[in-house]
Amino acid sequence: MSNQNVGMFLLVLIFIPAVLSADAPVFTPYIMIDQFGYRPGDKKVAVIADPQTGYNAADEFVPGQDYAVKDAVTGETVFEGSPVIWNGGQTHTQSGDRGWWFDFSDLDAEGAYYIYDAENQVCSYNFNISPYVYSDVLKTAFKMYYYNRCSMEKVEPWADARWTDDVSFAGPNQDTEARFVDDKNNDDLIRDMSGGWFDAGDYNKYVTFTEVVIHQLLDAYEQNPAAWTDDFNIPKSGNGLPDVIDEIIYELDWMKKMQDMEDGGVHIKIGSITYNSGSPPSTDSNARYYGPKCSSSALTAASVFAHAAVVLSGFSRLDDYTEDLIIRAILAWEWFEDNDLMENCDSQEIKAGDADVNINDQKMMAVTAAVYLFAATDDDYYNDYVTEHYQDVEAVWWWGPYRLASGDALLYYACFLNGDPFVQDDILASKITQAVTNRTFYRFYDDNDLYRAHMPDAQYHWGSNNVKSDIGNLNYDLVFYELDPLNNDQYLERALCSLHYMHGVNPLSKVYLSNVYEIGADNCVNIMYHSWFAPGTKWDNVLTSECGPAPGYVVGGPNKSYSGSESGISNQPPQKAYKDGNAYDRSWEITEPSIYCQSTYLKLLSKFVNGHPVSNVKLNTQKKSHDFKLIRNYPNPFNPSTTIEYTVPEAGHVKMEVFNIQGQRIKILIDEKKSAGHHAFHWDAADFGSDVYFFKIQVESFNDVYSDVKKFVVIK
Repeated sequence: MSNQNVGMFLLVLIFIPAVLSADAPVFTPYIMIDQFGYRPGDKKVAVIADPQTGYNAADEFVPGQDYAVKDAVTGETVFEGSPVIWNGGQTHTQSGDRGWWFDFSDLDAEGAYYIYDAENQVCSYNFNISPYVYSDVLKTAFKMYYYNRCSMEKVEPWADARWTDDVSFAGPNQDTEARFVDDKNNDDLIRDMSGGWFDAGDYNKYVTFTEVVIHQLLDAYEQNPAAWTDDFNIPKSGNGLPDVIDEIIYELDWMKKMQDMEDGGVHIKIGSITYNSGSPPSTDSNARYYGPKCSSSALTAASVFAHAAVVLSGFSRLDDYTEDLIIRAILAWEWFEDNDLMENCDSQEIKAGDADVNINDQKMMAVTAAVYLFAATDDDYYNDYVTEHYQDVEAVWWWGPYRLASGDALLYYACFLNGDPFVQDDILASKITQAVTNRTFYRFYDDNDLYRAHMPDAQYHWGSNNVKSDIGNLNYDLVFYELDPLNNDQYLERALCSLHYMHGVNPLSKVYLSNVYEIGADNCVNIMYHSWFAPGTKWDNVLTSECGPAPGYVVGGPNKSYSGSESGISNQPPQKAYKDGNAYDRSWEITEPSIYCQSTYLKLLSKFVNGHPVSNVKLNTQKKSHDFKLIRNYPNPFNPSTTIEYTVPEAGHVKMEVFNIQGQRIKILIDEKKSAGHHAFHWDAADFGSDVYFFKIQVESFNDVYSDVKKFVVIK
């Protein structure tokens, strides 16, 4: 048995159903299920693996033909079927395994279950079926931000007794009296930079690294507010605000301290200038220093403050706070406009992460900031900036699993009532085109991943679990915004399978969250790289130390490009390039958590919490009047035909024309009088080549002229 699986076998015995006799099946790690479980109506597929290459290549597992799902309490069989071999028996190169799928989707009764292989007399871990199967997981994983709070004591009842601690970084020359790193002895520059979250496994705090985090948490709340209740057991639980809003405000309060209100500039980071750190955080006595004002940190603050202002404006008690955020966002934007873009602003004397952002990415950040400033202020200046610069955003031409804050901002903008319709249609068409043509990151395909959550080898890098969750979010976008409704099931399955991968449907049969045995996992992260949960402390290892690390931290994940010397990682198939640990060489490349890996996972997880169906909340935040939206065309892209739906506000003469991307009219579809009301037009575009086109519709009535334009794509 390999040492990578020792932990899971030590724990499995306590999870075997009590009703099993001495002749009962034993657990096998080669029947993989989501260890938390499934919602009743979701697709449910167990993956069965027979290792061929990698650390466990010497193991062999061939499933029998008769599989059953059994009630974990009574042992009663509730579903029967047979595994189906995957991809003709080929070895999946990313995992080094060949395998089978066992589909038990028809089982939707709530309960606790396990999968049983009658021929081999082995079973899977237990799992649950319930509409609320991920509720406790969301609360536990979200609690990571509380445990990573700087400048606040961790006390009961909010902290479990195993992870209490005194106030951190409140001593002399620490966060309440931090010094400027480039002028360390200048007392006039001492500033209070206390608060906020530790960024990752170190105790430093980086403004630029918060950009995607805050935007994703705000999106997660807006897109499924019912998931975010006021009972997550943080210090302000029960105050009438969703706890995710309270936690976001804790970080925003720190970011405010990083801003110089005299000119609007924002300091990029604060931390120690040494790699040494104490455990627990309250014992760390290192002096703390803050970095310079940078264009990237100003843009981060502008976008985050503005987006937060839009969301927080929904709570009347936060009116003053919201107004302050808007003022700060505008000042940060003005500082950005008055200064050159800088990509070598962080000298990295403050250890250890480089908080700089390259120039191209800062241009994307500027568009992101402009989107949310437009939403917060209704000022056409920011709208004009978006329309002039939105093509700087990578998503316009490649909507992949990186730089998601800017892509999410574009989708946000595409739903504004008073956004530019040409730009909005261009954004949506680019997203739809990617979804239809890029099978690497979109939709579910049977043949690309034994473990049902495909991403290319190149994405199994430092922080691969972040990308895995990103892909889930990319696909859920299509469902949320109703961009390709005919393929909703495929996007939803791709998103859910990304989640199942994180919950144990992977070659290690491991839940990639720390210490979550108490909420249903049977094999999870026992050791991870974090200064608090350091080697030799009582928080070192779930299995061998007094406490183990705090629960719910998402670790970085498999890394085929691991650069350390630890054996059994770099020579593995990409999905097996992982090993729990915090003391082996460069273990941070594998097991370090981060606030951004956490937010990406939480945004995805929250879509499936509290049993709520997919919601399609249109984010019409603007109140300005706008011409009627007259056209809905679907599918888009399409080939060879489409349906165009339009509403005539008043009876009048309707003209619908088609233009190519050069603006040349190439067809008139309608040129006649129509009554007021809803109409549909079915058009065969078989004679159109693969390209981008525009519909233009105009209604001339007695009282007014109405017009609208929609972009569409033909793919052959």
